[in-house]
Amino acid sequence: MITRFFKKIYKFIDKFIVVPISRAIYYLSKKFKKNQGKLDKILNRPNFLIYLSLIIAVGLFLLIDSKVISLVETEAEVITNVPVVVNYNEEAYVVEGVPETVDITITGRKSDIYLAKQLGEYEVILDLSDYKPGDTPYKVYFTYSKSIDSLSYQLSPEYVQVTIKNKESQVKSIDYDLLNIDALDSRLSVESVTLNQSEVVVKGGSDALDAIASVKALIDLEEQEFTEAGTYDIDNIALVAYDSNGNRLDNVEIVPNTISATIVLDSYSKTVPLTVQTTGDLVTGKAIASILINNNSSYSITIYGDEAELENIESIPVTIDVSGMGNESTRTYRVNIRRPNGVRDMSTDSVEITATFGDEEQKTITLTSNFAQRNIANGLTANPIAGQEISVQVKGVASVIENINAEDIQAYIDLEGLGAGDHEVEVQIDNTNPLVSYVVSNTLRIRITEN
Repeated sequence: MITRFFKKIYKFIDKFIVVPISRAIYYLSKKFKKNQGKLDKILNRPNFLIYLSLIIAVGLFLLIDSKVISLVETEAEVITNVPVVVNYNEEAYVVEGVPETVDITITGRKSDIYLAKQLGEYEVILDLSDYKPGDTPYKVYFTYSKSIDSLSYQLSPEYVQVTIKNKESQVKSIDYDLLNIDALDSRLSVESVTLNQSEVVVKGGSDALDAIASVKALIDLEEQEFTEAGTYDIDNIALVAYDSNGNRLDNVEIVPNTISATIVLDSYSKTVPLTVQTTGDLVTGKAIASILINNNSSYSITIYGDEAELENIESIPVTIDVSGMGNESTRTYRVNIRRPNGVRDMSTDSVEITATFGDEEQKTITLTSNFAQRNIANGLTANPIAGQEISVQVKGVASVIENINAEDIQAYIDLEGLGAGDHEVEVQIDNTNPLVSYVVSNTLRIRITEN
């Protein structure tokens, strides 16, 4: 460190004294050669050299004096985040109220401050070795060592109010949290986690122990290299205590502070069909004749996720916009498949859908029964009034609608909010076939009675 200090002094002298004088001498020597005669006359003038020496001396004095003053003048500088060393019986006691760091303001000459910063030796100590546990806080001053005696040191804070308590212990059960689960391969899922122990000993003050709501093993899946389904052992899992608000408690000691676990990974999958839905209206008089998904009339994909999440997924819809279509014979769409909730991965995320168009035909089918009932209130029964017929217009290309009959039409009535009495309701059609559309021409009269 001392060597660096003298190197800086050398650089200062070289830069501000030697180099300027050398440049001045070089410049003057060139002028002398050009104006030798004039120069001789000037130099031979009485007292010229005395005046020149005086000017140079004054200039050097002012330059050096300004720098020397800057080195000896007093200033202050703050050293932040100096660690605090606490001396006490860690096995028997718990200390509360001690900050991890303090700030030190050092005041003195710039040169001394610079040297002190280079040395970097700051040690702040809180000595509690002679203090005993009690409910009343102690006012204790920090102590510190001076790296340079000529400097003055001011700590912030200068002292703290500390409470010393007997260290107690409790047995706590352990749970676990899976961190960064998104880092797991999308086709893998966690089937089970087994910790190598169910309880740990937690040490600390009585207040700190009472604040513990849970102790959890934090299993970070991002730190593991899981490539396939199977059973894996994980070591050195950190244990953390939390209060009832989910805040981490760092003022307690957990023994042991790490545990091991066994994790079982599964790769559950399910194959479901894609169903095509349409939006928009075709050109008047046109209908969809066929729809192919990747050149197939039906198409299925494999989805991955937890078994419970995939259980209720029977199909995945995709949508094409047919607005203004029909004048051209075919239209091809590239469609992205929206991933349902609970699905982490799919065998493909897009498909090519080709729709062909033809002339729209229509026929009328009469329905007389088989109207499913939805949302009827408890204790009520609904029956259609006898002698009614419901006319349904079926629209599509001829090759599609010719084989459709009444048994193929899933008609229902929605009775939500209806009480006992006679009502006139609309007949609705469940239709999942994008090649066909249905128009119901009239309503259905029903009678609702109490059971």
